[in-house]
Amino acid sequence: MKLRRAALALAAGWLAAAAQPVLATDLLDAWRAAQQADLEYSAARSAREAGAARREQGASLWRPSVQFSGTLGVGNNETSTSGAQFSAPGFGTTSGVDFNTSVSGGTATRWALQARQPLVNRERDASKRQLELAADMAEIEWEGAQQALMLRTAERYFDVVLAAQTLRVLRRQQDALARESVEAQDRFRLGDAPVTDTHEAQSRLEAIRAQVLAAQTQLELAQTAFADATGLANAELRAPGAHAEGDAGVASLPALTEWLADTKTRNPQLRVQLAAAEVAQREAAKFDALAAPTLDLVAEVGQDRINGNGDYGDASNRQNNALIGVQLVVPLYSGGWRGAKQTETQRLAEKAATDAERARQQVALQTRAAWLGLTAGAGRVEALADALAASRSRLDATRVGREAGERTTLDLLNAENDAAAAELALLQARVKLLLDRLRLDALAGRLDEAALAAVNSTLAAHDVPR
Repeated sequence: MKLRRAALALAAGWLAAAAQPVLATDLLDAWRAAQQADLEYSAARSAREAGAARREQGASLWRPSVQFSGTLGVGNNETSTSGAQFSAPGFGTTSGVDFNTSVSGGTATRWALQARQPLVNRERDASKRQLELAADMAEIEWEGAQQALMLRTAERYFDVVLAAQTLRVLRRQQDALARESVEAQDRFRLGDAPVTDTHEAQSRLEAIRAQVLAAQTQLELAQTAFADATGLANAELRAPGAHAEGDAGVASLPALTEWLADTKTRNPQLRVQLAAAEVAQREAAKFDALAAPTLDLVAEVGQDRINGNGDYGDASNRQNNALIGVQLVVPLYSGGWRGAKQTETQRLAEKAATDAERARQQVALQTRAAWLGLTAGAGRVEALADALAASRSRLDATRVGREAGERTTLDLLNAENDAAAAELALLQARVKLLLDRLRLDALAGRLDEAALAAVNSTLAAHDVPR
């Protein structure tokens, strides 16, 4: 009895779990999953961390550098001094003295410890600024990568939504055409309809079957791309609601001039181009005439020593060195290399500035197009919604007219096709409107999780069938 009760309780638990609705994946869920699964985003994260190290590299250029060097080997040494004066306590002073030492194949050692602090170095100034700009560019590119991932995730999300809804509409149309084909055959057998009606219905049915197969393939491809980016396989997705155009914030959309102003200062792509132009300018500055001389504070201590046997017996020579002071280096002639390098970098700096200006024009044009498309998109969605309502009314009227004998089978098939096309056109327009809003936010550097959440709120509670 106890075993039976336990089995019944377990079965009841299974039934209760099965009865609970499966929560559908929305746009925010997809974005958070993509942050962990998207390979391009992972690469951008590594690039950001690498770029952050460049700022420290730039700071190190003006810090003291210390290096130690040591050498051990076999060497020869010979010294010869003539006409020297020698003096020592108890020996007096002697002139014309010769000193000779010789070491052949002796043990030679050398070590040196040197510290250097740059004082004046225009080339280091330029390099430091370049590294700082590179770190800034890595951070800007990271911001752009985040916005690109949001937009890419939304595009793949809505690709699945459109493919699934297209397949649903086509299957529904296929079922309707199958019924119409059967009815046309029955009417033909009863003599109530011509044979052309059966041929027309069968032709439309075969055509819609081909479209259904193509739509299934498109849905599988879209789901695969979505799963690769997010790691979410076979997810139930939410589709845009009936009033997505209103929730997209079109009515309260700021003026175009405001978007263009934000684009100039916040667009990641444009900011990277401007930073790249400054990097090119700094590279050209390295080869100016004023950048050539350098002045360093140096300190050095070292020793050279050799021990061994030579022509005069055992010998040992040692030389200790110590130095502290400033070192001035002025390049006088480089064979024309420096001048040629300056010409090259100046032309490259001009090219980088031109590229930045061209990027500014392109981004401004994209912003204008996205803004105009968004402002016109709400009206287009409204018109398509009216067209869908009219198509459905026409379909209902045509179906009634066919039953009354006032409409032909061809009229009904055309009405079925037009209603399905109107429904898909409306869904595509709603999706395009939402994506255009995200694209406009991305162009102006405004795309963040709050903007994504605003679009996510337009998704209807019903799920898109897989």
